[in-house]
Amino acid sequence: MFEHVVFDLDGTLVDSRDDLAAAVNHVLRALRLAPLPVETLAGFVGDGARMLVERALGPEHRALLPRALDAFLAYYGDHLLDATRAYPGIPDAVAALRARGVALSVLTNKPVAMSRAILAGVGLASSFGDVIGGDSLAVRKPDPAGLAHLRARTGTPRERMLLVGDSAIDLRTAQAGGVAFCGVTWGFAPAALRAAAPERLIDHPSALVDVV
Repeated sequence: MFEHVVFDLDGTLVDSRDDLAAAVNHVLRALRLAPLPVETLAGFVGDGARMLVERALGPEHRALLPRALDAFLAYYGDHLLDATRAYPGIPDAVAALRARGVALSVLTNKPVAMSRAILAGVGLASSFGDVIGGDSLAVRKPDPAGLAHLRARTGTPRERMLLVGDSAIDLRTAQAGGVAFCGVTWGFAPAALRAAAPERLIDHPSALVDVV
């Protein structure tokens, strides 16, 4: 059914919530602000580092954003793989799709260098033909430009491309790009994704092979 599958990174391929939360809370403590629970911070993920830090600071501390963002990127860059791992079942599902000749790509709002480092660190880098990060193009998800770029690289018709993600942002990206979407429930915001009512929703990576 699908010739090209595009994956979100955080919350879809890898569980990075602990490392992201540790980096944000490191910055909050350095600014003498109260740390936030991991689950709260996980709900802030999806729109890139700047929005993650801005949401963690809150409107009352927005003036601290430039300093806080620099500190976050510096700390997180040194701690990308402290606890981050591929979700159970993801390596097998990715391998099964590759064995069927399906083109695989990553589309994320995380900076591309960090994204590639994480994929390499969890042993998945060689599985993906292209990686588009939040700083790869002039725009980021939910803008569909990243999908258009990936489609052009492989010449994939819209009806043969599938975007896999864990958030409503990913769903909006697929809709804007005119491609199919499959939501995953093991990510950072399953309740919000369910509320968005995607056409396809799976509970384990092994189910993705049947979808494709």
